[in-house]
Amino acid sequence: MKILDAFPRLLLGACALALPLAGLCAPPSKTQQIERGRYLVTIGGCNDCHTPGYGASGGKVPEKEWLTGDTLGYSGPWGTTYATNLRRLVAGMSEQQWLAMAQHQPMRPPMPWPALRAMSARDLAAVYHFIRWLGPRGGDAPPYLPPGTAPRGPAAVFPAPPGS
Repeated sequence: MKILDAFPRLLLGACALALPLAGLCAPPSKTQQIERGRYLVTIGGCNDCHTPGYGASGGKVPEKEWLTGDTLGYSGPWGTTYATNLRRLVAGMSEQQWLAMAQHQPMRPPMPWPALRAMSARDLAAVYHFIRWLGPRGGDAPPYLPPGTAPRGPAAVFPAPPGS
């Protein structure tokens, strides 16, 4: 009798852990996707670069200000990059475009693109839905500057690796 009592829990556990990967369970609700996306953005460190003042404030930036891009440059042998306003970027993309970009588009340092590409399509979709839920806000980050071009404004400078 105890095995029969435990069966519903075992089935729910299998659905939560394994069956979604096989497409056999209902997809997550919009609310679940947004919550999962919020969690992934938070633990993935997206705010560290894409939210102005996040690191300096110890993460005490209101969520309504998250992911609006930054004017702090990251300068190194690759040139100078600026963290994109993800909210404006995603506002103009379909989920499929976001997945293609996140999984295949080359990105410049210091973007941790190997970690982004290692995320499952389901997790990337959750990030997409969270950013869409936040809605567009803010302006565009400054454009990329090629090597040898001085950064505009403040920049974190990464020296070339020794021997390069």
